[in-house]
Amino acid sequence: MKIELQYVNDIHGETQAVQLPLTDWEKILNKLKKYEQALKLKSDLKEAFEQVSHLRKTKGPKQTLNDFLNEL
Repeated sequence: MKIELQYVNDIHGETQAVQLPLTDWEKILNKLKKYEQALKLKSDLKEAFEQVSHLRKTKGPKQTLNDFLNEL
C-alpha cells in the first residue's frame, strides 16, 4: 500500500506530525484491527494448549466439556 504522507514541521524544521488521506488512515485502522484479532486468537490458542498440556500431566478430576458449557 503506497500512502501519500505530508509532514508538519515546527518553526525550527523539526517534524512534529504526519498527515495522510483519511481513506488511507481507515485502511490502516482496519488492518490493525485484523492484526489485533489474529494476535488475540493466537494468544488464546496458546493458553488453551498450555492448559490442555497441564491437564494431561496432572492426575485428578477433570471437567467435561458438557459441565463446562453448563456453567456458562
